[in-house]
Amino acid sequence: MPFFLTLAAASAVGFLFLKGKVPGGVMVGALVGTVVLNIGTGLACMPAAARTAAQITAGAFIGASIRRSDVRRMPKLAKPAAILLCSMLILNLVLGVIIHATSGLDWMTSFFCAVPGGMSDTPIIAAEMGADGAAVAFMQFFRLLGGVGAFPAIILMATRHEEPAERSMPLEEDAAPNASAPSVSATAAVAAVCGIAGKLSGIPVGTLIFSMTGTAALGLSTGRAAIPMYLKRTAQVLSGAYIGSSIGLQELLDLRYLILPVCLLVAAYLFNCFFVSALLHRFCGMTRREAMLVATPAGATDMALISGDLGISSLDLNVLQIIRMITVVSIFPQIIRLTVMLI
Repeated sequence: MPFFLTLAAASAVGFLFLKGKVPGGVMVGALVGTVVLNIGTGLACMPAAARTAAQITAGAFIGASIRRSDVRRMPKLAKPAAILLCSMLILNLVLGVIIHATSGLDWMTSFFCAVPGGMSDTPIIAAEMGADGAAVAFMQFFRLLGGVGAFPAIILMATRHEEPAERSMPLEEDAAPNASAPSVSATAAVAAVCGIAGKLSGIPVGTLIFSMTGTAALGLSTGRAAIPMYLKRTAQVLSGAYIGSSIGLQELLDLRYLILPVCLLVAAYLFNCFFVSALLHRFCGMTRREAMLVATPAGATDMALISGDLGISSLDLNVLQIIRMITVVSIFPQIIRLTVMLI
């Protein structure tokens, strides 16, 4: 009974936040609904299997978004990708040290608070690796809020004198896979088998990495990998509910110590946006507006929508965001783990 009550509370508030267009609304709402239930009744409960299911679905969604045209384009974007990822990794590690010093959080949590990943993926990966998922979710929410709320207006103001030069889109761009029942079933089966294999492998974040890799292989070889949005929403609800069920009143009050780290986090990523965009503009021939959008730490889907609003239609932007997303969920956690072990 507590499980279904928790699921109902998480789903209801997640739906309200989604309709209210809150950034990361489903997961944030699920987390809020579960926390309210937990503080009010103490009945919030989510099994560890929910975390595994969320990771499998998140990995499948990322893998299914990779198309052949993206893979063909990736080698040509090696220089901008290297600039983007190296700068974000350095910033991630530096901010982790600063967050640890200003908040008292443990090293693992501090580094994950600064990861430039997705709101849905990062907290559940952090929890998998022993970090404080609640603190990570809190910090990631405000990073995302800045990325989709404040950064686009700042970018538009900073590049207001620049003519929005649209970059060419390949004519052979792959169509989105048809989310038919057989395709969805095949994708779910591959993701589940690979995800469970990844969990059994003992590799950190192996569940998500194996699920993502298996789904990507299915999509690239057959063109039939498809995960409908409702499954991603389900994973977001499970992630939010799993993290929220561990938060009581004291844990909630402790989040007030993260106000300063949040301000530093958003300010640092804004500075990085200007710095990296200058490098991409000079060495990779991108317009300043496109380069700033590439360096904005929001989700790949969010940036695709925002770029259209700002007059930029660029496959390079979309591919670079996908490269960032894949790297952040697969490689950054391993680097963080190694760094914490060496400290």
